[in-house]
Amino acid sequence: MLIKRPSDIAPSEITPRGVYLRRRELLAGAVSLGLAAAVGLRADDADAAPLPGARSPLSTTDETLTPLRDVTTYNNFYEFGTDKGDPAKNAHTLTTRPWKVKVDGLVAKPGEYDADDLIKSAQLEERIYRMRCVEGWSMVIPWVGFPLSEVLKRVEPQGSAKYVAFETLVRPSEMPAQRGFFQPLPWPYVEGLRLDEAMHPLTILAVGLYGETLPNQNGAPIRLVVPWKYGFKSIKSIVRMSLVENEPPITWKSQNAREYGFYSNVNPAVDHPRWSQATERRIGEGSGLFVRRRPTLPFNGYGEQVASLYAGMDLRANY
Repeated sequence: MLIKRPSDIAPSEITPRGVYLRRRELLAGAVSLGLAAAVGLRADDADAAPLPGARSPLSTTDETLTPLRDVTTYNNFYEFGTDKGDPAKNAHTLTTRPWKVKVDGLVAKPGEYDADDLIKSAQLEERIYRMRCVEGWSMVIPWVGFPLSEVLKRVEPQGSAKYVAFETLVRPSEMPAQRGFFQPLPWPYVEGLRLDEAMHPLTILAVGLYGETLPNQNGAPIRLVVPWKYGFKSIKSIVRMSLVENEPPITWKSQNAREYGFYSNVNPAVDHPRWSQATERRIGEGSGLFVRRRPTLPFNGYGEQVASLYAGMDLRANY
């Protein structure tokens, strides 16, 4: 596991901020020429706002970033469809302002927060994290966000609070897979973390990526990012966080407990019932029969920071 201090990072390893902020200029030109669809980007992405955020020393910087086009067009967001390209095609319908996040449950100071107020009051950071999907693919993404612990400390958890339950928006008028005869999942999409996992400094609320506001298909305006767990734990478009005493039900475990557990830590030694988790395919590194695969790292490479959270636990039983 390599995590470098800012002073240790070679200039060649850093994507210059100007490179990805020039995306706005390129998109504006693409829109005027009618080329946005050809490059796999929506026209309204040209209005994405730059976000401040110093690079965090918790970033991983030793790997090539996944191209922006892949990050924004290859997604799981079932509210907009089950194919990887559906969110990029359909999520433009989502209205992300105004946006409220309710924080309640076993806390001394429950409240409802405007997403923009949370963002303005936070010390935003850029966190470059590996992200691993249970389906066998991975990315390296430069998120912009802030520790979830900042919000949780603000509401003052009670001593009986042991878990945090999360909910995604339900808005069938704007989320096409939430309406009609066939709906792939029950709504709202729900997730959960143990409180110590939620308070860990690697756990963030992301509000942007590549230096700009979060695109709709990536979970705008505010989403969870837990880099040592499989991607479905990083719930998108959050509207509620509740502190509770008992392990909360989560969507995928409720749907199929044999395949999806509550913890869902990246573990190459525990296979999914339908495929191996020992290797992964990095998006952006080719496709087809001979695509390169790399060994999957325990805890997605963050074991040095998080393995102690699970001391004494059987991670095969608590998958």
